[in-house]
Amino acid sequence: MANPQTVEFLSFRRTFTLLILLVVLPSAGLSGFGVVAIINERAAVEKRLEATWSGRLSSVWAEVKARLDAAEVVSEAPLALKSSDISLIESTFDVVGESVTAQDEKLVPVVKSLVPQFTAVPQRPVFFTASTPQGVFLLVARRTNGAVHGGFVSTDAMERLVRAAGAPILTGGEPAQLALLPVKPVPAEGVLARLASGVSEVREAALGPPELASLALLNPMQDFRLVAQAVGEDPVGKASARNRTVYGILLGIFYVTLALGVIFTGRTLYREARLSRLKTDFVSLVSHELRTPLTSIRMFIEMLATNRVKDQAEMQTVLDLLVKETSRLSTMIETVLDFSRIESGKKQYDKQPVAVAAVVNDAVEAFRAQRVGATMNFAVKVTEPLPTMPLDRTAIAGAVLNLLQNAFKYSGDDRRIELRTQVHGDEVVIEVEDNGYGIPRREQKRIFDRFYRVDSLATRKTEGTGLGLAIAQRIVEAHAGRISVDSTVGKGSTFRIHLPLEQ
Repeated sequence: MANPQTVEFLSFRRTFTLLILLVVLPSAGLSGFGVVAIINERAAVEKRLEATWSGRLSSVWAEVKARLDAAEVVSEAPLALKSSDISLIESTFDVVGESVTAQDEKLVPVVKSLVPQFTAVPQRPVFFTASTPQGVFLLVARRTNGAVHGGFVSTDAMERLVRAAGAPILTGGEPAQLALLPVKPVPAEGVLARLASGVSEVREAALGPPELASLALLNPMQDFRLVAQAVGEDPVGKASARNRTVYGILLGIFYVTLALGVIFTGRTLYREARLSRLKTDFVSLVSHELRTPLTSIRMFIEMLATNRVKDQAEMQTVLDLLVKETSRLSTMIETVLDFSRIESGKKQYDKQPVAVAAVVNDAVEAFRAQRVGATMNFAVKVTEPLPTMPLDRTAIAGAVLNLLQNAFKYSGDDRRIELRTQVHGDEVVIEVEDNGYGIPRREQKRIFDRFYRVDSLATRKTEGTGLGLAIAQRIVEAHAGRISVDSTVGKGSTFRIHLPLEQ
């Protein structure tokens, strides 16, 4: 048959396992989503900024396109254009039939490769791009008197035009700049080519300003893209770092709260399981303790009822034993009832000015009356003068008596008990010292718990309910005091009641 302690721990483990399944695991899953959100925060910020800037770039490009379409022809041959007071052409060329002349001889091959396209050039300026082995170029051309006059658009001029068109949307918000850049080439097939392309992109991202968004332009500017670049501190890194910090703090608080909740709940469950066992043990113990005097009382009454006691001396002995057993039974019942009143808050204390010496004397007299004929060395050292304090005389005397009774019960055959009183600082101290079995250090805080008794050979041989010290502590605390203990196993214990002079 399983003992109560085994059943207690099995019940606690089942309950705690259920707690883990119902609370911790779903919380861990929620925490996992939080961790994933933190990891993906930079990508989320990049998408938010890209969505914001994509609309802005579309507006900027519409304005740039309108300004290019409205470009003013300053001269026809060589061709010169202006838009928003910005000179657009940096190098000119002319095409007559198959003949090509260029201001920059290095660009003649580029123009020759485009000769077939010049047949469709109208009389108004037309902008278009050319992607050649020499690079990507933005050109403008117009037909005049059977000849095509054109030029290479300056990159610097286009950037100035883009900045002028984008000035209204760059006021406020994230610091950024606009740029017109060539479209990134599609990486070739193959692992090595893709690896080289990836390395190139990483290098560009590390050396150049980070891109917030990019807008691929349509024909005839399909070889260029309009890009918004961050200026100064990377807003993506700043925003994502800030959000990650907030998420991390919130997740940390969640983890700490969860851990504290699980620990607190686990300790509460354990204490409740242990308290349940202690209550069961208490009921069993009290039943046993009540049965002993009741059995004796019934036996003595049967002796008297059947006239088996003939001698007057025997009669007196039986009556004395009946008085002793009924007193023992009454004391035990009163202890339980008194603790019940204290725990429910119904205990009323009649605090009246009384001399501390008188309270101590009441406890000493009651103790000596209960231990008449017992073998012990009992000394009382009351330091005079002791003050008069507002105390419940009966309750405090009962607390002191409880300490004296424990000193007697948990001592060996050679009992030495000493009661001392003194005024120490701003409090009165009542000490009860014995040379008993002592209390292990790990048990010294728990002995004041209700129903708790130190599990040792001495306590198993000694009657008790585990309520005495709990009642004494609550009585002293009701007088704004406290109880302390110093104990060494095998050498004895000293219990002290500390009562403040000013309550």
